[in-house]
Amino acid sequence: MVTKNQIKLVTSLQQKKYRSEHGLFVVEGKKMVNELLEVGLVPFKLFVDNSHELENFNKAELVSASELKQMSSLSTPNGILGVFHMRSTEKNENLDWTVALDAVRDPGNLGTIIRLCDWFGIKQLICSLDTVDCYNPKVLQATMGSIARVDVIYVDLPNYLKTMDYPIYGAFMDGENVYQKKLPEKGVLVMGNEANGISEEISELITERIAIPQFGEVTAESLNVATATAILLNEVRRNQAIQK
Repeated sequence: MVTKNQIKLVTSLQQKKYRSEHGLFVVEGKKMVNELLEVGLVPFKLFVDNSHELENFNKAELVSASELKQMSSLSTPNGILGVFHMRSTEKNENLDWTVALDAVRDPGNLGTIIRLCDWFGIKQLICSLDTVDCYNPKVLQATMGSIARVDVIYVDLPNYLKTMDYPIYGAFMDGENVYQKKLPEKGVLVMGNEANGISEEISELITERIAIPQFGEVTAESLNVATATAILLNEVRRNQAIQK
């Protein structure tokens, strides 16, 4: 039987302060929970509101629908809630491409970018310290399970980029047409804040300014940062495929 203290702990994990304090985060849904278990993440607690699911989730605790609703961040809980220990991640310099985010604040954008990294085989996502927390419930939902396969690392971004000995590409409205660029086998792709783009401090560290050309007659202000990331990562991988 779930206790009031357990419910209090789970609900507190909606806030970054308590996630950091306890080293725990919450995911909801059978697919998300299964994917985290499959990659070896350690569950702290698993809760289900259907006795039939007890066979599928070892050591899960059966709770009532009302108890699960108290713990859930969703308006309509979907039957399974997992509390997991946060992943231990370290920077890996032996990768072909890395994506770096400069103050991306929207949870949906970060979650989608994590999913894109998973799709395009980007194993490491570097985030500035003021980028939204990857364990935010809205971020986790948007990743659709990809959080299990992408290392998300928070760093002092300017100091990190200063250590790079390979090209640093930044997305700018006035950059060079990415479709006319030959991209290398290894690099860093920096994407900026939704409203302000890449900050001035980070801009000074960019070695290659690139842009996605616009073809429509009506001038849109800009592309969504997640959409732009998808297009640029596609170009990175397309270049690699052509060069092989």
